[in-house]
Amino acid sequence: MSEKPEFLFDFVVRHSWHRISRMYNQKAAEHDMTMSIGFLLMSVDKEGTPSTQLGPKMGMEPTSLSRTLKTMEERELIRREEDLSDKRKVLIFLTEKGIEQRKMVKNFVIGFNDQIFNKIPKTKMKAFFEVAEKVDLLIEEEMKKI
Repeated sequence: MSEKPEFLFDFVVRHSWHRISRMYNQKAAEHDMTMSIGFLLMSVDKEGTPSTQLGPKMGMEPTSLSRTLKTMEERELIRREEDLSDKRKVLIFLTEKGIEQRKMVKNFVIGFNDQIFNKIPKTKMKAFFEVAEKVDLLIEEEMKKI
């Protein structure tokens, strides 16, 4: 196996993600948003999502998540409500403005994914997701060793 970075699995994944991230951020900037705001808009359920679930779902640190949620609240994209059954929980809901922004984000993300699925054969996409799942399991095993 080659030790050149461009032939290492992690390098390829990071390089691809960096380019996807740049593309999403450029598109988001056209609408005075960030990729993080866009992904959070897509991650909030209609019945509300506990703020504690959003960080792990997004892979965001609590400080970054808090800052992003505060920005979203200031821009009236979300509102926070106490959970009626558990006062310790805070649920995040999309506002009407947030729902509209979510539609725009979702259209762009789905459109990009459609392009990928249209250009890459189904068998290769199936293999990609199988590999991603195995990598995820391997990472989980490695994390247990740490």
